[in-house]
Amino acid sequence: MPIVIALGGNALLQRGQVLNAENQRDNIRVAARQLARVHENHKLVIAHGNGPQVGLLALMDQAYHPVDPYPLDVLGAETVGMIGYMIEQELGNIIPDEDHIVTVLTQVVVDPNDPAFEKPTKPVGPIYQRREAERLKKEKGWAIAPDGAYYRRVVPSPEPQQIIEIDVIRLLVRENIVTICAGGGGIPTAFRDGRLYGVEAVIDKDLAASLLARSLKARQFVMLTDVDYVYLDFGTPEQRAIRAAHPDALEKLPFDAGSMGPKIRGACRFVRETGCRSAIGNLGELNDIVAGRAGTQISMDAKGIEFFKPGE
Repeated sequence: MPIVIALGGNALLQRGQVLNAENQRDNIRVAARQLARVHENHKLVIAHGNGPQVGLLALMDQAYHPVDPYPLDVLGAETVGMIGYMIEQELGNIIPDEDHIVTVLTQVVVDPNDPAFEKPTKPVGPIYQRREAERLKKEKGWAIAPDGAYYRRVVPSPEPQQIIEIDVIRLLVRENIVTICAGGGGIPTAFRDGRLYGVEAVIDKDLAASLLARSLKARQFVMLTDVDYVYLDFGTPEQRAIRAAHPDALEKLPFDAGSMGPKIRGACRFVRETGCRSAIGNLGELNDIVAGRAGTQISMDAKGIEFFKPGE
């Protein structure tokens, strides 16, 4: 059984960095070193985000007036091809030559009547100061929401229901091929009269990665982000880190729907369905997270919530 690792945005771009190819490659190179160590002892499946990248392409697209803007599903497919290429190359430069890596452009089915289409929540694109965000909202008709001290464009994020290429992914994993898939939450699609078509949305990558991990019966599902633990009351003097948690207790706590919330939902779904362990933590501690020595560990064996304050 593989380990499924979902790379957060910080694996591709640090907050506040310019969204260029050089910065993304530098960050992916760091992530590749961590992933290579996991690959030494485990079958490895990699998912990743694409929010900043698809948002940037949408901005560039709108600057070309002779044609209508490309839909989000097409822009998403472009970004996951680019990111998959960079991960393949940087990871391939580290692992043995005889080990193979492949990127699968992954179509993920959603319900076109999902209520999420009426309430955009998924951040995409770069961060903005409040005044700039309000200008873009007025000029482009975007939905805008706070993201920490900044603001970002938000788009619909429907629930992932089915992975079209799952049988192909299973074949690749069986052959011990490092598989990069469900990038950016997968390319959003739906069925109409038995035919598949693209949908204007961005699926949450953690919920899609959770569906992927459950479909593969993974031995572990790890989500990497820019914090070392899941925190309650994050950013306040009262914040407390969570070392371990049972899904029943964890789901009762309040988490932001646009950031940590989907990670919690994805982790709890995986743990309940498989009985295996999920974890959330920082990229730099990946090997300790996999070993259960770092990050927030979610399992059916945990007793409620284990809080602590790092450094104390």
